Amino acid sequence: MSTAIVIPARHGSTRFPGKPLAIIAGETMLSRVVRVAREVARNAVAVATEDERIARHCEEINVQCFMTPDSCRTGSDRVLAAIGQMMDKPSFVVNLQGDAPFTPPEAIRVLFEAFRNDPGLEVVTPVHRLSWSELDALREAKRTTPFSGTTAILAPDNRALWFSKSILPAIRKEKSMRESGAPCPVWRHLGLYGFRIDVLERFCSLPPGVYEELEGLEQLRLIENDIRVQAVPVAIDGGIVHSGIDSPEDIARAENALASRQPPA
Repeated sequence: MSTAIVIPARHGSTRFPGKPLAIIAGETMLSRVVRVAREVARNAVAVATEDERIARHCEEINVQCFMTPDSCRTGSDRVLAAIGQMMDKPSFVVNLQGDAPFTPPEAIRVLFEAFRNDPGLEVVTPVHRLSWSELDALREAKRTTPFSGTTAILAPDNRALWFSKSILPAIRKEKSMRESGAPCPVWRHLGLYGFRIDVLERFCSLPPGVYEELEGLEQLRLIENDIRVQAVPVAIDGGIVHSGIDSPEDIARAENALASRQPPA
C-alpha cells in the first residue's frame, strides 16, 4: 500500500488572495503546512498549485510541486490533478489543506493508521471533541468571522452524518451539562481528508452538491452522494488546536495564539 500527502495551495483565493504565502509570525503559511506534513511522511509530500509564485516558493523550501489547472474547482480536484502527474501513484492520499498551518501531526497519523487497519475505508477525516472553553472561543471567533471553524455531527460508530459552519448541535441544557461536568458534545472538524484513490476519482467526477454550495464545504458532496466518511477522533493535548486560515483576521488571531500559546478559535 502506497500513501502520500498532497497539499493544495491556491494563490487566487477570492476572499484572501495569496493566502498560502501569507506570513504568520515570520514564516509563510505554506511552509508551516509542509513542515507539519513532513513530520508524518517526510518523503511522500507534495504541493499542488496553479500559481508560479507558489511553485517558486516550493523550490525555496525544497518540496515537490505539481502545477495544476486554474480550473480546479476544489482542493480535492487539485490533489487529483497532481496525482495524475505522479509516476508512482498512491493508493491512499491525504489532502492536507494549504491553509491549515496548525494541523496537529497526530491528526494525519490517525488517518494513515485507520486506512492501514481497514483498506476498505472510502474517506477518513479527523475530529476533535471541544472542551467547554474551546467552544466558548469558537463562538467568540464566529462573531467576527462566522465562516471560520467547522463542526461535525457523528453517528455512534463515528460515521460522519453532517458538517456545518454553524456550531452543531444546539445544546438546550448547556448550563446543567457544564455544571454536572458532562463533556462538551461539539466536535470540531479538522479540515483534512484521507481518500482511497478510486473514491477521490469518483468524488471529483460528481457535480457540486446543494448543501456543499450553501455551506461552502466540499465534504458535504460526499454525504449527499452516500460516500461514507469515517471520522476519527483525535485527542489534542496542549499546543495550538487546528484552525484554518480563512481571512486576514485569522492571521492576527493565529499570531496572538502563537505568542500566548493558547488555541486560536
